[in-house]
Amino acid sequence: MKMKIYHNPRCTKSRETLALIKDAGVGVEIIEYLKEIPSRDELKLILSKLNMSPSQILRKVEAVYKEKFKKSNFTEEEWITIMLENPKLIERPIVVKGNKAVLGRPPENVNELL
Repeated sequence: MKMKIYHNPRCTKSRETLALIKDAGVGVEIIEYLKEIPSRDELKLILSKLNMSPSQILRKVEAVYKEKFKKSNFTEEEWITIMLENPKLIERPIVVKGNKAVLGRPPENVNELL
């Protein structure tokens, strides 16, 4: 079964995770999520496959988070909207296979899906 990786080629962890998938000989669809922002429904589906909430995959190290959102208290639905408007805030990489998904932090997490 082919995997899907929500990938940022500038991110070391994302590149390492993609390399693990390719080294395993598994087919992979690469989605550069900063260019191809997922839809609201797609992000919700990814979250359900990860079994995580939006706030759990939020990149709090990003400048935009620190400048605009750090001291705010948003609902999970509001975080989804914020992440779709600021996709840098979505943790990366996310790897999906069937009904399961993992965060590639650390990259070895992808072994659960291989």
